[in-house]
Amino acid sequence: MSASDRDPTSPAPFPAAPQQLHNPTQQQLPNPTHHELHTPTHEEPSTPDPDEEPTLDARLLLPAAAGWITAILLMPQAGIVAVITAATATALTLTLLTIALRRRSRLLFTLVAITALSAGMAAASALQIHQLTTGPVPALAATNSTAKLHLKITSDPAVRSTPGNRRPPYVVLKATAEQLTAQGETTRISTKILLIGSPAWQHVRLGQHVETTGRLSPVDPGSDVAAMLSARSTPKILEDPAWWLRAAEHVRAGLRESVQDQPADVRGLVPALVMGDESALPPDLVTDFQLTGLTHLSAVSGTNLTLLLAFVLPMARLLGVRARGLTVVGLLIVVAFVVLARPQPSVLRAAAMGLVALAAMTTGGTRRRAVRSLSVAVIALLLLDTSLARSAGFALSVLATAGIVLLGPGWRDALANWMPLRLAEAISCPLAAQLACTPVVAWLSGQVSLVAVAANLLAGPAVGPATILGFGAAGIALLSSDLARLAGWLASWPARWIILVAETGADLPGAVSPWPATVVGVTILTLLCVALTFGLHRVLTRPLAVLLCLAILVFVVLRPTPRLGWPPANWFMVACAVGQGDGFVLRAGPNSAVVVDTGPDPTPMDRCLQDLHITHIPVLVLTHFHADHAGGLAGAVNDRQVDELEVTPYFSPPAEHRRVQALAAAHQIPVRPVTYLERRTVGALTWTTLWPAQVPSLPDNPSTTDDNESSPENNASIVMLVETAGLRILLTGDLEPEAQRSVLAAHPDIRADILKVPHHGSARQDPAFFAKAAPRLAVISVGLANDYGHPAPRTLDLLTRTGTTIRRTDTAGAVAVTTDGDSLATATQGRQP
Repeated sequence: MSASDRDPTSPAPFPAAPQQLHNPTQQQLPNPTHHELHTPTHEEPSTPDPDEEPTLDARLLLPAAAGWITAILLMPQAGIVAVITAATATALTLTLLTIALRRRSRLLFTLVAITALSAGMAAASALQIHQLTTGPVPALAATNSTAKLHLKITSDPAVRSTPGNRRPPYVVLKATAEQLTAQGETTRISTKILLIGSPAWQHVRLGQHVETTGRLSPVDPGSDVAAMLSARSTPKILEDPAWWLRAAEHVRAGLRESVQDQPADVRGLVPALVMGDESALPPDLVTDFQLTGLTHLSAVSGTNLTLLLAFVLPMARLLGVRARGLTVVGLLIVVAFVVLARPQPSVLRAAAMGLVALAAMTTGGTRRRAVRSLSVAVIALLLLDTSLARSAGFALSVLATAGIVLLGPGWRDALANWMPLRLAEAISCPLAAQLACTPVVAWLSGQVSLVAVAANLLAGPAVGPATILGFGAAGIALLSSDLARLAGWLASWPARWIILVAETGADLPGAVSPWPATVVGVTILTLLCVALTFGLHRVLTRPLAVLLCLAILVFVVLRPTPRLGWPPANWFMVACAVGQGDGFVLRAGPNSAVVVDTGPDPTPMDRCLQDLHITHIPVLVLTHFHADHAGGLAGAVNDRQVDELEVTPYFSPPAEHRRVQALAAAHQIPVRPVTYLERRTVGALTWTTLWPAQVPSLPDNPSTTDDNESSPENNASIVMLVETAGLRILLTGDLEPEAQRSVLAAHPDIRADILKVPHHGSARQDPAFFAKAAPRLAVISVGLANDYGHPAPRTLDLLTRTGTTIRRTDTAGAVAVTTDGDSLATATQGRQP
């Protein structure tokens, strides 16, 4: 009987043979193996038949799921709601238990387990909500007060930058506030906070005790911290980390040193594979890993630990270790991994998933124990920290492990009917994990990777050697740096293969497919995935069916088809979903368009132009040289004829200007600065350049890291008044209020049917400029959940009061504008990735 045929709420079944012996009906039937079943041979205990082995113990799955859902629902609520829920669930549990003991009903006992765990999770939620919402820190945060705090650093500092480096980089980390001084009073506390600090904070270390002064501010309900602390001052070190954390950092430094002579992407990837140290990963490689579904390799996950266990435990068996000894060895490896990777929440979560793998590896590899261990791990982690219930990383870890445990073995066996077992395992594991995680990934990113399984399959054989050799390099570094560099050099070669797979997969035209990240969209995708879990087994048993599916997938990846109904037939302008940046396409003719700005990343811009079937760009305009407008230039020119590149005459930032020049030269594209009031016609388009009228001289230190959002680069943006199909379109780059007023003074008639809202909807807008433009439609090109708070409520209110229709790429994805002559209409492609 398969796992899908068995009632998941029932206790684990007995082996088939004993059930038959105790069934009177079965005893009356002829049974030629009846005597053999009663008298097992001596070999049977050591060579069990896998078909007769109980494979699934799902009794805890439903209670674990119920507890998880309870925590998800309660964490954003007030503490009293969690308390009432806990009391109600406890009363219901006692009632059901009384009835279950009287009736001896298996279903009732299952309901008792569900309500009991829900009660426990509600109580844990109430305690955590109380800790996060009471005390001096939340009270001070509610009034945005300043305080002096003693902190214990609980995460590695992460340095973040903004598109175009228009603001200084900043540091994000988590800490526990242990002492607070405010309003003349000092209080001992233990409260979790999120710290946003100046670049000076990038040098603090996990486990250090520091003192700082900053402004506290509130956080969203359901967060795993009590407040956010903005700290601009340099932290004062009070106490160094514990000795074992210092020792772990010494080992980590040895690993980084062992690959120091390797290329930058290898230097970043090997420490990430081994210990989740992502500090040196290049941003381009991070993006490639996201597009190809390989992100789990570069972060601390159960994969890292499972690979290490898969190497160490067989070695221990060769040395004669058996039974409980293997469990002890495995536990020691888990402890060592946690120490080296540092006991942060993500590491502890990875350790829990690794323990699930350990349970399978040391008990004959049965799914039965692995499923039970996974359920116990979920319950334990959520009871310890109920905020994990709303963590995407936790959900992906659990779903990936569940997919491998529940779906992997059956799909492996189906494939093993016609291919080698090792190959079947290599295919079934990433396929099961990817399918289980697909709905969550789509909800988070608005896209589905079509190359993830293939990328994991190709990269998989290299992950083990790179990880094990990396661990070896870290250990050897304690003895000899030269030998460690040799091990690091050996680890670099499988790492290079993984990088090649990621880069090649991400560059494929149909690597990812957009998917609406809405409740309806994700629900439909979830139902499709559930249907696949039931139907895929039949497909995998048939070689011809598998080859047909592969052929279709390869065709879609290499020759992607646009979404149904996209683009609309009569489009004349499209705002591409390029993230926090601008990328606009103006139709000039069949397969021809003028492109204005290219966004921060080549891939979304290239994909947008592919969907629009654009092969010829007569003029490509870069309004200014900030990276969020010019960074995606390579995607726009990829496999397309570009006749001319038109740029602002203000060549700053210099580094981005040089990059654009070099890329244009490589593709033999002439570059021409615009001139004031020039008028051009290309196909169906005619436009006039309204700005810049004069070009300021370049300062010695361009203001690319200004604290405020205004800059000379923004104010030197090219402003175009485009006419097409009897309509006027005003494209404004990142124009700031001072330049908006100058444009308005020089050109009082800037009336437009469509306005590209300046600077992604920043709050810095001139109301008179909007009033004179008086657009019917305003398009805001903006990134989802960006750090700037764009578009600003003030700007949205300014547009709404004038009766302007607003379309945003962060919520709608790519926006196409159409017309039937008199009226304007828009079509959208779904939320951006």
